[in-house]
Amino acid sequence: MKIAISAIGKTMEDVLDMRFGRCEYFQIHDTESGQIKVIENKGLNSSGVAGIAASNQLIEEKIDVIITGNLGPNAFELIEKAGIKAYKSGNIAINSVLEKYNKGELNEIEIPEPSHH
Repeated sequence: MKIAISAIGKTMEDVLDMRFGRCEYFQIHDTESGQIKVIENKGLNSSGVAGIAASNQLIEEKIDVIITGNLGPNAFELIEKAGIKAYKSGNIAINSVLEKYNKGELNEIEIPEPSHH
């Protein structure tokens, strides 16, 4: 399974970025291989469609789960259509986010946040 986490940095000690479309990085954790891939978010510098750009980037990476702070309506719709589960976390260290996910302590995002336009 591939888990993508919106992050402010590239290490497990860096914290989750509450912003999905405008986060700096996505850390992709492969639970089967144990590998971590860090990618720069293409939505960070996009004009107005950050959530769409970020969602499409993660869909291309064949992500199974997204953990972030908030999802806007455009990102939510794309992720839901792709069959990707999304979970909400606070801005805590990535290793703590994964621990909470593995323990079933994160809430699934079932409705989008309001648009930021």
